[in-house]
Formats: sequence, structure tokens, C-alpha cells
Amino acid sequence: MIDQPLPMEFYKQPTQDLARALLGCLLVKESAEGTASGYIVETEAYMGAEDRAAHSFGNRRTKRTEIMFSAAGHVYTFMMHTHTLVNVVSGPLNTPEAILIRAIEPLNGLDLIVARRGTNKKPVEWTNGPGKLTEALGITKDDYGRLFTEAPLYIAPGYQPEKILSGPRVGIDNTGEARFYPWRYWIADNPYVSATRK
Repeated sequence: MIDQPLPMEFYKQPTQDLARALLGCLLVKESAEGTASGYIVETEAYMGAEDRAAHSFGNRRTKRTEIMFSAAGHVYTFMMHTHTLVNVVSGPLNTPEAILIRAIEPLNGLDLIVARRGTNKKPVEWTNGPGKLTEALGITKDDYGRLFTEAPLYIAPGYQPEKILSGPRVGIDNTGEARFYPWRYWIADNPYVSATRK
């Protein structure tokens, strides 16, 4: 490990608070090819059974969403089109809330990140989106159900952002009023933030 993972206690704070607290933390993935990491710069909170935009809306319990009902600190990965997306399970046991990691600022393993994302891309495009960052770090659906407190996929302390902003979540236009909730958080002025509505 290049850094010590944050303890399980870190994940026991309320989901909205955790979504902000994750900003500036270091997301790390170890693999056979090496280790790659980056600072989390953008997150989105999904508030479970009452949130029309959440996969677990109405306490929907499927093979895909089952891990959302586990204790906070678990890894929830899912496929969207051809991309893997990674979430932090954040609610208490049987309260299926989660936080999508939307963007990171690369730190370590830049050669690996370039190899995975392609040499024809600008550095800012390596990890400025939820599907981009998983490809860059080598996060796959096989990481589903792990704990963020232990290798190979973990979150470590980083830095305290100077300013955090919030606004509507992105890409959930068919979810009624839920699409307007200001539950996306990002580090102000960070170029790796994914969404255009900053």
C-alpha cells in the first residue's frame, strides 16, 4: 500500500456529509500492473428508498443493488453501457444509500493511466468522468462488494479542499423532481470536475 486506508468510522457519517468529506481524499487501486491513484474531486449522493434517482428507490433489492443494503464503506460497482462506475455505500445497514465518485485528479501511476486511457487524450480528459476514472485506475465490476478500508481498492487521506460547491446531479433527467436536488459536490475550480453545469 502506498497510503493507509481511512478507517471504517469515516464512512459512518451521514451520506450528504460523507459526499463532501470524500472530496480531496485519495482513491487508490492496486493491480498486477502496478498502483494508480487520484484525488477525488467530484461526488454525487444517492439517498436510497426515497430518492427516485437511486438504484434502490422504493427499496428495490436486486442482485445488482444488494450491496447497497450492506454497511457503509463497501464498494458498489455497476455497468452503465460499456463503462464501470464506482460508488461508496454510505447508509447504515439496510439503508441503501450510496455516493458515486464522478471524477478524480490523477496522482500516482500516470504511465498506467495513460496506457489505459490512450496517449491521444489531454491529461484533463483522463479521469474527468465516472467511467473514465474507473478505466484509468483499473476498477472493474469484480471490485463489487469489497471494502474501501483494504487493498486492492481503497480510499486514503488526502487534503482539505479550500472551497466545495454543490448543484444538481447529472444524467438523471427521467427522475422527476429528483434531478433538481443539489446533491452533487465538487472542488471549486478543479479542472478535472466532469459536469458542464458547474
